[in-house]
Amino acid sequence: MNFNNDWQELFDTEIQKEYLNKINYFLAREYKTKKIYPPKEKIFNAFLTTSLKDTKVVILGQDPYHQPGQAQGFAFSVAPNVKIPPSLVNIYKEIEDEYHVKLHRNGDLTDWAKQGVLLLNPILTVEDSKPLSHQNIGWQNFTDAAIQRINEKEDAVVFLLWGSKAGAVRRFLNNPSHLVLTSSHPSPLSAYRGFFGNGHFKKCNEFLIAHGKEPIHWF
Repeated sequence: MNFNNDWQELFDTEIQKEYLNKINYFLAREYKTKKIYPPKEKIFNAFLTTSLKDTKVVILGQDPYHQPGQAQGFAFSVAPNVKIPPSLVNIYKEIEDEYHVKLHRNGDLTDWAKQGVLLLNPILTVEDSKPLSHQNIGWQNFTDAAIQRINEKEDAVVFLLWGSKAGAVRRFLNNPSHLVLTSSHPSPLSAYRGFFGNGHFKKCNEFLIAHGKEPIHWF
């Protein structure tokens, strides 16, 4: 795998470990016999688009969307022509409430990724119509290692951890240079238990500005 950026070192280190080779063998078979998302060439899209050096915000999801045409390798994001999923609808609603604007955008978050927002699913693949079907194949070894690399950065990074699964990486985040914001997940099942009103998007940008960084253009 060629990342063409500074995530290459992480991949070159991890590919020498047994777990990543096991994932490769497993997925080679799965993609031939089942519907797996995202497409093979988009599995590492988050890393290919947002380099380690450029990462200034991390938004953690869970695993990819599990319906046809949705997953594109970024947490919460879908292709421009795909109906916006409920969690992303709620993310947009929170942005609208914080900034008192009306968003007119599709569900493609590639523009966020290009601004330095690492949209990371801890589990990078999924079988059609079976959420969390790949939660035990070892992906978290790779994505946890990525989180630890980001934690080691000297320059300030904002981590937005929504829900218990995202919050589990809190144990890796001990660098006082960074800001860690947590709340419930934006899913319709939990958004009213603390996601709505969390103020994360404004707090994120205020922190970035205070540290001499360009704020994220959320809309």
